[in-house]
Amino acid sequence: MKYPATFTEDKEAGGFVVTFRDIPEAFTQGESMQEAEAMAKDVLLFVLEDYFDDRKTVPMPSLPQAGDVLIELPVSVSAKVMLLNEMIAQKVRPVDLSRMMGIRSQDVTRILDLRHNTKIDTVCAAFKALGKSVELRIQ
Repeated sequence: MKYPATFTEDKEAGGFVVTFRDIPEAFTQGESMQEAEAMAKDVLLFVLEDYFDDRKTVPMPSLPQAGDVLIELPVSVSAKVMLLNEMIAQKVRPVDLSRMMGIRSQDVTRILDLRHNTKIDTVCAAFKALGKSVELRIQ
């Protein structure tokens, strides 16, 4: 998953302001382009955690427009975003998923924690419990 970000030079204060059209709550700035890009990755993950806490569907990235910089999520985070969205679409609560998978509810809490290193096989098992499958594609 790569979210398009707009980097706008701040002529008054210096540096760059970063915004995301798909995740409007995520905005940040940095003194250099490199710092602004690092900050963009951090703020995107931070705001996505709020979506998880609030059990809100995470908007998918839109197609990039001229001048956009793509901020790529780690594969593990992308998989968890898609899992959350599928759970919401199916109206499956974490406690329901734990029953469906035959695991403890705290294990599902870890699966849905963006900062927890969850094995991909575990995420795949969660999708399977929801009647979905995961395919890996290299481009």
